[in-house]
This record gives sequence, C-alpha cells and structure tokens, in this order.
Amino acid sequence: MFQFFSILFSLLNRSKRTVLFVLRIQLSLFKMFIPGFIKRRVERYKHKTAEGAQLIWDNFFKGGLFALFGAFILWLSIFLYISFYYYYMPSVSHTRQVNLKFKSNVDTTRTSWPTAHVQLTKLQNILMVGQSYRIFLKLEMPESPANVKLGMFMVCADLADKDGVMVSNSCRSTMLHYRSQLLSILTTLTLSPFMVLGSSEEKQTIMLELYSHFEEDKNHPVTDVYLEIQALEIEFYSATLHIQAHLTGLRYLMFHWPLLSAALGVSSNLFFITFIAAVSWWHIYAPRDQYGNQMFFAGFGTQLFMGDLDYQPEDEYDYDELRTDESGSSRSKSQAQEKTPKFEERKTSRSMIMELRRATDE
Repeated sequence: MFQFFSILFSLLNRSKRTVLFVLRIQLSLFKMFIPGFIKRRVERYKHKTAEGAQLIWDNFFKGGLFALFGAFILWLSIFLYISFYYYYMPSVSHTRQVNLKFKSNVDTTRTSWPTAHVQLTKLQNILMVGQSYRIFLKLEMPESPANVKLGMFMVCADLADKDGVMVSNSCRSTMLHYRSQLLSILTTLTLSPFMVLGSSEEKQTIMLELYSHFEEDKNHPVTDVYLEIQALEIEFYSATLHIQAHLTGLRYLMFHWPLLSAALGVSSNLFFITFIAAVSWWHIYAPRDQYGNQMFFAGFGTQLFMGDLDYQPEDEYDYDELRTDESGSSRSKSQAQEKTPKFEERKTSRSMIMELRRATDE
C-alpha cells in the first residue's frame, strides 16, 4: 500500500513538472511572438491609415485639379465668346450733331443753302466692312408759315474718306406733314395748356432716310459726311445725323436675344474645347500595343491591316496551290502558271506583312 502511494506521488510530481515545463514553454512563446504580432498589427494599421490618407489626398488633389481645369475651360469659353462678340458685332447706332451754316447779306436775306460738315472719326473706322447701315437725318422744324409755304425741298449727303475722295452721294426730298386749317386749329386748342406751360411746341420732327443699305468700302472708309439742304427759306430748330446698323442673321440674334446667344455660344466653345482636350490627352497618354497602335483602335487597325495573315483558301485553285501530292511532288510548271491573280496578290501581301511584322518584333 505504501509502495502504491509512493508511485502515485512520484507520478504526480512528474506530471506537475511536465505541466510547469509546458507552461514555461507557452510563456516563453507568448513573450517571444505576442510583441511581434502586436507590432505587426500596429504596423499594418499604420500602413492602412497611411494608404487611406494618401488615397484621400490623391482624390482631393485630382478633384481640385479637375475643378481647376473645368473652371479654366469655362472661363476660356466665356472669354472666346466675348472676344467673338466684340469682333463680330458692330456698333448698332452712331449719333452726330449737325451744325448747319449758311451765308446772308446785310439785310439777313440768305444767299446760300444751309450746309454742314460732320466728322465721324479721326483715328479708327466706326463702320464695319460688310455690314449694311441705314443713315438718317433728323430735322426738328417749326410749323411756321415759311416752312408751310416752302413745300418740298432736297437734302443731299456726300460721304468721303480721310483723303477727301467722295465714296457715295445721296439726295432725298422731304417736306412737312400736311395739316388742314381746321385740324391745325383743333390741335392748337387741345394742346394750348401744354403749349402755355412749355411742355409742347408747334413743331414737327422729320426723319429723312438718306441711305437704306450702305456698306463700307475697305479701300475708302468713310470718315466725313457733307450735308446740304437745298432750300433758302427753310427754318429749323436742330439737325442730327443717325447711323444705324441693319442687323440680319446671326448678328440680329446676338443683339436681340443676348442671353440665348450667349448660352449657345459658351456651350459650343465649351464642347469643342473639351473635345480637343480629351483627344489630345488620349493621343498622348493612351496605352499602345506592340505595333505602336493605340489600344482603342488596335483591334480595328489590326483587322484592316493584317487581315490576310490568317488566309484561308476559298477556291479550287488556292487548294491546289497550297497542297502537294501524296508522293511529295509539287505541281508541274504548267499547272503553276495557272495561278489566279487573286492568289498572287494575297501571297505578295502576306509576305510583305510578315516581313513588316518581323522587322517590328526585332
């Protein structure tokens, strides 16, 4: 009995020592591998965090660059439209004051017709070549007995360049609008309060069209206008020369619908600039295959250029040319001379393409 317990006790001691040894080994392994594992995990998290931060920064940089490039294209489109507008659109209206002068004798009787010299420009042309213009003379005339008695009279205009060369001449006739005596009395009675207060006058404004479609000559640009009213007894308050551009087509659209034309113009410029930029980027940075073709067009170009490499005979003559007899002998000379031109052309093309591919690979 005592021997049994001694054996059991020895077994327990051995088990205890074994368990302690295993625990020591596990603790050693834990001390050896756990810090490295934690360090690797920390390094991995640091690496992932750095990659995430770099990815965010790259996306932010690319987005900012894309936004900057888009803003540049937008402002370039707007600038191009504004430049085109100011280059293509003429000044719609020009107004010049006309100071008429005449000669008279001692008793103030006129001895010459009223004339005027109007200088349009000194430094640069105000009229655009190829643009049609309408030229008016605005006269403010009182309804005086002299003007009513005057009846019709002529107004002439001479257009000259800076060297004094006459470019064009035009004469038009006009007169005061007719009013009967009864109508004049009724108008005067009706407007008498306003006439007394000075807000209305007994006058008429005549718009005389001297030119309906005048176009500038690039060799002789108009700089001076000479006016002459062929009437000695005429009376007037003031005279004004008006030049208006007669807009048609695209110019008419751009002037009367500026917002619509601006939207269409800027959109067109934006489309073309973006298309050119995209094509340029693709031409520079697009991947290429081993033959130097861009990958987007590689399949199409190879199919067109190298389609005869996988040639398959289609007729009886082609089969006879490609195969030999079972005995190993080739076709006779007379049979070889019966080759079709189609096969000759394909064979030549195939050999040239094979040589080109071999040179490219080298």
